[in-house]
Amino acid sequence: MNKQELIAAIQTRSIHYKDSGVQKNSVEAVLDSLADVINGALVKRDEVALPGIGKFSAEERAARKGRNPATGAEIDIPAKVVPKFSAAKALKDTIAFS
Repeated sequence: MNKQELIAAIQTRSIHYKDSGVQKNSVEAVLDSLADVINGALVKRDEVALPGIGKFSAEERAARKGRNPATGAEIDIPAKVVPKFSAAKALKDTIAFS
C-alpha cells in the first residue's frame, strides 16, 4: 500500500466512525505531520509508541568488520544510528491469526 492508497483507506474508514468523512488533504497533512514527529523524536533518540501498532526507536550499531561481496576483501563498517521498529503484541496477534 503506497501513501495515496493509505490516505484513501483512512478517508474511507473515517466515514464509518463519523457522520461526515475526513477530507483527503487533512489525512495527508496528519500523515506528513506524523512522519515529521517520529523523525524528530528519533533524531533526539526518543522513542515513539503508537498504541496497538508498535514502537519506533533509534539504535546505535557498533563499528564492525565486513566483507565486500564482489571482491571478498575485508572492509571496516563504521558505527551508525539506525531506526528500529518493534511491533506491538496486538499487531502481532492480528497478523498471526488472519
